[in-house]
Amino acid sequence: MKTDQRTVRLRLTEPLRISRSTMAARDAVWLAVEHRGQRGYGEAVASVYYGLDAATIGRLFRETALELARFDGPEAALDALRAGELPAPGTPPAVTAAVESALLDLAGKRADAPVHRLLGAPEAPRAATARTLGIGTRRAAGEEAGRLARHGFSVLKVKAGSPDPEDDIERVRAVRAAAPYARLLLDPNGAWTAEQARALLPRYAELGVEAVEQPLPPGDPEALARLVERSPLPVIADEDAVSFEDARRLAGRVQGINVKLAKCGGVHAALRIAELISGSGTDLMLGCLTASSLGLAPAVHLADRARWADLDGHLLLAHDPWTGIGGTDGSVRAGRGPGLGVRPVPGADLPHPAAGPADLVAEAPR
Repeated sequence: MKTDQRTVRLRLTEPLRISRSTMAARDAVWLAVEHRGQRGYGEAVASVYYGLDAATIGRLFRETALELARFDGPEAALDALRAGELPAPGTPPAVTAAVESALLDLAGKRADAPVHRLLGAPEAPRAATARTLGIGTRRAAGEEAGRLARHGFSVLKVKAGSPDPEDDIERVRAVRAAAPYARLLLDPNGAWTAEQARALLPRYAELGVEAVEQPLPPGDPEALARLVERSPLPVIADEDAVSFEDARRLAGRVQGINVKLAKCGGVHAALRIAELISGSGTDLMLGCLTASSLGLAPAVHLADRARWADLDGHLLLAHDPWTGIGGTDGSVRAGRGPGLGVRPVPGADLPHPAAGPADLVAEAPR
């Protein structure tokens, strides 16, 4: 198998502010894997929080290319990935997830089957996705919530963690007034102390918030579990639930776990976590980073397994260079075509494998 890669800049329609940062753009690195004239694609995005930049992603893709060259087809490589033999130990989960995505896409095209069918789901998954509202003014939040509700969004996720907690309360109040029938999720991204959480959660319950995501700083899952015992709202772990072992520690102790493929290591890692928590009283949430439709597509093929789907990263972009998973009407849906079921928009500059892995040259981010 041959590989190539390309780095692109994904710009957001408007900056997204959360409790710990504000983001206006991020780099994405596309990986193409080719075998006997067919290509599969995957995407990894740079993340300051996860300590991963485009140059590092590109280097790791090149190293993985050397390993992929020894496999006669994506099916054998996927078997090795599931067994933990690919990629090399210590490879960041986001890179593993992107490699798996490209292999699944290619395997699906070779089998003339969509990825969800390869994973055992006969019907194409479809799910209502949450749409994220960043920290901003009350007026802007209300206007955006009303617009989204009119366009079919039934789940809204409001970011919290302002220096003044009353600002968050008023923003949620405005969102509730503008979208009275929407399901509301709240995400402080670990901004609250335990004392603040105990004081604020009853007030959000009164506003009809359905669940709160990672209210406490990550690093103390026991504190999160203790908060659950007194919380009037379901608590979903995110930053405290990265790996399979994290999920094992929290299963049955929180009401939800947010599984992002980029933090757990891909589709099969997510399926292992879903199997682990099944029947424990902890439900699955499928989340994402801001990425293109290519980056979101593997998770969409799992969307029917989740209680909550938060797969709107592509909807935050000013220009999505891929298409095929929907979302603009409030629902994402897996493509019915072979592989991931996504395709580049006209003019997208895709990587084209044409050389052996040792001959590949990294491109500079642009």
